[in-house]
Amino acid sequence: MQDCQNRLFVARKPMFISSNKFLNTLKKKYGIKKMGFSGTLDPFACGNLIIASGQYTKLFRFLDKTPKTYIATLMLGAYSPSLDIEKIETIKSVEKIDEEKIKEVLNSFLGKQKQLPPKYSAKKINGVRAYKLDDEKDFLDKEIEIEIFDIKLINYSHPFITFQASVSEGTFIRTLGYDIAKKLGFEGALTYLERTKEGKFQYECEKPLNPLEFLKIPQNFYLNDPKNLILGKKLDIKDFEIQKSGIYYVKYDNYFAIIEIGENVKYILNRIGLC
Repeated sequence: MQDCQNRLFVARKPMFISSNKFLNTLKKKYGIKKMGFSGTLDPFACGNLIIASGQYTKLFRFLDKTPKTYIATLMLGAYSPSLDIEKIETIKSVEKIDEEKIKEVLNSFLGKQKQLPPKYSAKKINGVRAYKLDDEKDFLDKEIEIEIFDIKLINYSHPFITFQASVSEGTFIRTLGYDIAKKLGFEGALTYLERTKEGKFQYECEKPLNPLEFLKIPQNFYLNDPKNLILGKKLDIKDFEIQKSGIYYVKYDNYFAIIEIGENVKYILNRIGLC
């Protein structure tokens, strides 16, 4: 039986509201209590927020959300400990830069690299959100591995640089903006940040999406009686079309399961209803 509380869609978060508060407005709008989102957007940021409800809230780790694409505006000469418009403390006048120099600096960030997460972030350190730590530094100590797949200049209206970047999951665009400004020889803080796309996820007026079209795991086929899946019975590797070790999804009737094949077969999720 289909569970119509299951819903997957992309919402567009407005500026200057937390992702959690925005989620509460969606819960009221759709009359659904069990609802979550993937990929926190900073309060000052706007754009794509992947929303799931019901059983679909268990699917976030299996969704293909890379690359993430952002449009950001960087103000040269502005210092902010949060690296964005919310906590700007000083603004200094800076000289105009040649546009080709800006393009050269942007291109220098292409590829795999290490990045320091900003102190004002939702990243957890020993179970505590970074922004709650009693630490005056602007960045955390531990670097993370990231990748910039594409980056380009959209507009330069001094002292504002607007650029677009497609990046790996976990990349902090505020840090990227700061690092761009630093490489140009200045302080810098973001005054605008919009997430426009995450993998194939993009805003389409909160249209319901078929989760099977957005999973990053391959499909497998169960060749025995599908009632075994419906009843959650023990499964035999020999009954699958693909017997290689890995994680797969298997569709049956109006449901699907996520299984892991190793020495044996185990369910990760089962009886997820398709609406």
